[in-house]
Amino acid sequence: MNTLFGMSHTATLLIWTLIAIAFLIVMISKYKWNPFVTLLISAIGLGLLAGMKPADAVSSITKGLGGTLGTIAIVIGLGTMLGKMMAESGGAERIATTLIDLFGDRKVHWAMLIVGFLVGIPVFFEVGVILLIPIVFIVARKIKMPLLQIGIPMLAGLSVVHGLVPPHPAPMIAIDAYGANLGKTILYSIIIGLPVAILAGPVFGKFIGKRIRVEPDPKLVDQFAMKEQRKLPGFGITLFTILLPVILMLIGSVASIFDPEAKYGITVFCEFIGHEVVALLIAVVFSFFSLGFARGFTKEEVSKFASESLPPIAGIVLIIGGGGAFKQVLIDSGVGQAIAELATNANINVILFAWLVAALIRVATGSATVAMTTSAGIVAPVLAMSPGANLELVVLATGAGSLVLSHVNDAGFWMVKEFFNMSVPQTLKSWTVMETILSVAGLILILIVSAFV
Repeated sequence: MNTLFGMSHTATLLIWTLIAIAFLIVMISKYKWNPFVTLLISAIGLGLLAGMKPADAVSSITKGLGGTLGTIAIVIGLGTMLGKMMAESGGAERIATTLIDLFGDRKVHWAMLIVGFLVGIPVFFEVGVILLIPIVFIVARKIKMPLLQIGIPMLAGLSVVHGLVPPHPAPMIAIDAYGANLGKTILYSIIIGLPVAILAGPVFGKFIGKRIRVEPDPKLVDQFAMKEQRKLPGFGITLFTILLPVILMLIGSVASIFDPEAKYGITVFCEFIGHEVVALLIAVVFSFFSLGFARGFTKEEVSKFASESLPPIAGIVLIIGGGGAFKQVLIDSGVGQAIAELATNANINVILFAWLVAALIRVATGSATVAMTTSAGIVAPVLAMSPGANLELVVLATGAGSLVLSHVNDAGFWMVKEFFNMSVPQTLKSWTVMETILSVAGLILILIVSAFV
């Protein structure tokens, strides 16, 4: 079975991989199987077909799942708690109303892009949409601007952060797999992410908002409008709370650039508080005070918010773990190496290769996170054989690829469709096109930047 009809071992491995990925795609998209279960079955199947011993295949899966979730599970849990504190305290609304006052009615869609970008830093895309959709409705009603002209920039801000900016799980997985530098990745992700978000957000949003006129479901608008009126937290303290993890991570990276050997105690301290887990933990504890106790919530309420934020993310955490298991089998069975040899012989640009692999898996499975975790396992061995490649830009290329062409197999697609009260064709013309602009413009910018760094 190991060499199919006398073909080379490399060719056989690639055929088994294609079969495993095809199985994964068909079961998730056509038969609606649970992605976590399907990823595990695909990983075991691929391991056995590639000639691994059954016990080795299982240990490869547990190693991959544990290794991926080691840091990521903590990052997701803490990030979600931070997002919940922001929602309950009215922090997200405070940021939105301040920026709207600052930008004025005519440029409010630019404010929504910044809101999406900032709020997206500590929270998952889906959580960000739920936090911000009431603000989109309130703003659209106040200033009589087309709903999509306000909504698309907010979605672009959230989406670009989800795909490119650490400490989001997708870029963190790739940083870990490729051995990239966290601080440099944050820096490049902002340099590349902002212009791309401007193009897909306010620029495209203004174009499409005039062509697709939609009204939100009146019941939904009323539900958001009737929320209890509480005094909102200050803009400065809310902004500082959201950006605290990113500030701490950047401090850690700057310290290690100036003192790579960590000879001084201050560098050791800065690197410690700049580790993503410690940085997020500090920010979450700070949020309990800044957005919790300082807003008059009791310790029981703050504890309840933290606990309530965790159940919705359990499925996401397991899917990421399943992706990590599949990635590990790709590496341990020798498939990663076979693909690496093929890509190296084909002389393909590793940035383009990373984008293509992530894009194909994204279009097929509908999940940016599955695309990121699976492609990290395929791209990592190619990187190992590509000395001189800019690891940080390859991380961003994988992230950009994982955003392309969101369609009917993506949960985000249906979420946007329902909230904005659109038909499927309208969602394809607005949301799908926006995601593809983010992805393709991102790739072009990454290739331009790679020519200079």
